[in-house]
Amino acid sequence: MDIRLLGPVEVWAGTHELDTGPPQRRVTLAALALDAGRPVLTETLIERIWGERSPAQPRAAVHAHIAMIRRLLEAAHAADAEQPPVTLVHRGNGYVLRADPQQVDLLRFRSLVGAARRRPDGERAALLGEALELWRGPALADLAGEWPARMRDGWGLERLDAAVDWARTALRLGHHAPTISRVRALLDDYPVAEPLAAVLMQALAGAGRLSEVFDCYATLRQRLAEQFGVDPGPELQQLYQAALRGDLDEATAHRAPGQATPTGAADQAALPTAPRERAVPAQLPADVRGFSGRGDEIDQLDRILDAAEQQVTSVVVAISGTAGVGKTALAVRWAHRVADRFPDGQLFVNLRGFAPGGLLGPAEAVRGFLDALGVPPDRIPADLHAQAALYRTLLTQRRVLIVLDNARDADHVRPLLPGNATAMVVVTSRRQLTGLVATDGAHPLTVELLSTTDATRLLTRRLGPDRIAAEPDAVQRVIDACARLPLALAVAAARADETGFPLGVIADELEQADQRLDVLDTGDPASRVRAVFSWSYKALPSSAARLFRLLGVHPGPDVSASAAASLAAIAAPRARTVLADLTRAHMVAEHSPGRYALHDLLRVYASEQAHAEESDTERSAAQHRMLDHYLHTAHAMDQALDPHRDRVVLDPCRPGVTVDAPVDSARALAWFEAERPAILAALRHAVETAAHGRAWSMAWALATFFDRQGHWHDLVATQRAALQAARRLPDGSRQEAYAHRYLGRAFTRLGDYGQAERHLRGALSVYADLGDAVGQAHTHRGLSWAAEGAGRLSDALRDSERALELFRAAEHRAGQADSLNAVGWYRGLLGDHQGTLSCCGKALALLRELDDRYSQAATLDSLGYAHHHLGCFARAADCYQAAVDLLREAGDRHHEAEVLVHLGDSHLAGGAATAARTAWRAALQILLDLGHPGADDVRAKLRLLLDNTEAGVPERRPAPAGGQDIAVAEGGAVPPCGASAVINRTISARSAADGRPHSGR
Repeated sequence: MDIRLLGPVEVWAGTHELDTGPPQRRVTLAALALDAGRPVLTETLIERIWGERSPAQPRAAVHAHIAMIRRLLEAAHAADAEQPPVTLVHRGNGYVLRADPQQVDLLRFRSLVGAARRRPDGERAALLGEALELWRGPALADLAGEWPARMRDGWGLERLDAAVDWARTALRLGHHAPTISRVRALLDDYPVAEPLAAVLMQALAGAGRLSEVFDCYATLRQRLAEQFGVDPGPELQQLYQAALRGDLDEATAHRAPGQATPTGAADQAALPTAPRERAVPAQLPADVRGFSGRGDEIDQLDRILDAAEQQVTSVVVAISGTAGVGKTALAVRWAHRVADRFPDGQLFVNLRGFAPGGLLGPAEAVRGFLDALGVPPDRIPADLHAQAALYRTLLTQRRVLIVLDNARDADHVRPLLPGNATAMVVVTSRRQLTGLVATDGAHPLTVELLSTTDATRLLTRRLGPDRIAAEPDAVQRVIDACARLPLALAVAAARADETGFPLGVIADELEQADQRLDVLDTGDPASRVRAVFSWSYKALPSSAARLFRLLGVHPGPDVSASAAASLAAIAAPRARTVLADLTRAHMVAEHSPGRYALHDLLRVYASEQAHAEESDTERSAAQHRMLDHYLHTAHAMDQALDPHRDRVVLDPCRPGVTVDAPVDSARALAWFEAERPAILAALRHAVETAAHGRAWSMAWALATFFDRQGHWHDLVATQRAALQAARRLPDGSRQEAYAHRYLGRAFTRLGDYGQAERHLRGALSVYADLGDAVGQAHTHRGLSWAAEGAGRLSDALRDSERALELFRAAEHRAGQADSLNAVGWYRGLLGDHQGTLSCCGKALALLRELDDRYSQAATLDSLGYAHHHLGCFARAADCYQAAVDLLREAGDRHHEAEVLVHLGDSHLAGGAATAARTAWRAALQILLDLGHPGADDVRAKLRLLLDNTEAGVPERRPAPAGGQDIAVAEGGAVPPCGASAVINRTISARSAADGRPHSGR
């Protein structure tokens, strides 16, 4: 199957042409084929098909065309089943035409031209000739409208470049007759293209047909006079004069066959080289005052320039970044820095791609460049093709730097790209110019926000070192309020400079979010931060603009695609597509895979637009959907972490909410880690907006994650919020008791046993009033942990036994297993190790029936403790290692570290010092990550192990086969000895001196 755009739009299946339908359907097909393999947004299709004259329901019309094109493609495949099918699929907020690039003639043409660039003349001519054969006349010849006309012009220039390159190559090979035939045919499509006429004159001269050289010149001269009122350009006139002198053959044969030739329609290097004065443009704007940083970016530009010697075409750099980030400043600073390496001049144009007054078109830009290059106004052709050809002609063999500032997209700059390797182009845009990178080989360079160091340097250069040194705290506040955006920092510095206010006053003004953009208002549209943002915002498709402003009501630092989808009430795949649009426009940044953020000033601007364009009802609905997303997803993820936890009932989601489903506990843990800041912000928002039920439920869903990951301060904060929310609910006694319970757990983890017991007693009282035996049982378990931490082991045993009674009465099997383990554990701590083995063995069997892997880990730890103190060190190590594996699977880092310490103790007691060191080092790393005080004890163990190893303290003999020490067989417990005894005695003494319980069991 072939899709043909280089002429009338056609679809062929083998030797059969298929009916492509009415013009608008053919435009739709062409718009998709141009970007074959890449998504084309529905908004983009609408723009390409209708421009500004779209129908009342353009999406419905697009869908109708898509349906008919699918039928066309199916029919084409049925007619030519041996060829790969071309399919059209929906992708996000648009469509992808899945086709091999060789099945679209435009893409095949570009591939052949690119392949020809580095080939010797024989192969080069063959490839270029094959590429030109694909053209059947002007591109999209049967289509009217703005987009087809723009594509026709742009692709026509590519054809012209390839034709002149082929003709030059053919002439070097001595192929005059084929050159004459093809170029004459091309002149029918481009009747005033001076580069083609020049090549034809040279080919005719080489074939000895001098009279036809004069006819060619006369014909072109007449056409130019009739259409534009001008004479042929200097190069053609020089060729004509050479023909009159009879030396045109010498002028056209000055290169040896096979010698490399610059490419492009502008290549007139084969013309006579009579010396003449030419203009040297110097259009760069003034260098930027106070420019700071960007060392890495400047180094990258330097490397690209240094490598340019290896290029056979012009070097293009595409600089992109958000509004106000300093793209133009970087380009201008670097251009001034390397201006001496471009002795033939520097061209600069502001293309106004996002300016409110409309963009500067390529034709206007080319005319400006021709003027700068010294072309008299009466010599500038009116036709864009001829203008571009003349522009490229004048740049041939010139060492020129061209800065194309503020481009809208790749099509905006393509007519301005020279064809010679001696020129370099720097393009800046607020959009990622992916097409320029993919098709034209541009080097991408993204400009990010300034680092804090570079932001400080910028302020120092503008305000002087004394003012910066005098108020360092205020300087940091200004930098933070300006989001490290260079434009905002420059405006803030100007305000401080003009008013003389202390930087602390400027910082105070900027920290008022509702007036931050007002403070950064200079009155000049080019430097007003709000105005600069608005230019990018107004250029967004409607769906992207809506999502952008709704992101302004999201309270967190970043969002996932699912959260964004819920905000906008759209499907997650579509949200990813719209977020990609915003990313390409540098309105959001994908700072890590799948997570999107706005810098602070853009967030303020987005919030302003949300309040200006969305009603109170719409904003409130978006925020409610956001809360539902976090709430329901957090509950689903919590169930994956702890499937045996008692569930709570949630209200149904609102329409339009996306809920992520966990794959397994590891993915659930990763989700909580990634969403932690956002979900905490969402919980605060729920509290601030009096959404008490959602606030409590969200805190409930976070409790397991915070507890297992050691985020106990977060656990305290969220459960305090839950407690306040519960007290405001009409029937919130049970919710209040639960919040008390988890506050008790959090304070136990933090070592504040008094606070822990107060909250747990409060929970116990509420549960008793409610007659909730299971709640009372859970609370007794919490009291046992607090009592253990406080050193009251008998109280801990008593509370665990009471919990076991209550769970048995309620027939709560998971609670029974947990309490059996606790009873066994405290019996062991009180010296009854055989009692531990009995209770914990029963608990482990029950937990395996329930498939509660997390609680199995705690029970294996208890069994390991008993085996260790009975002298079965190998068996203890096996239990501990199994517990570590389960805890690691569950993501409980705190208990993983604790059991690793026990594992090291058993390894050392069993004579395996190296294994002990490995376990303790792993435990130490986790405890350091958590900021846990137990890290000191583990560090001391490692230090004493090293000291005793060097001092030659004997290790305990390994246990005999079977894993049991001889003394145990006689019924006695075995105290540690050797290095293990020395280390544990020392650690216990230090812990007692610090007033902390020993972390080992």
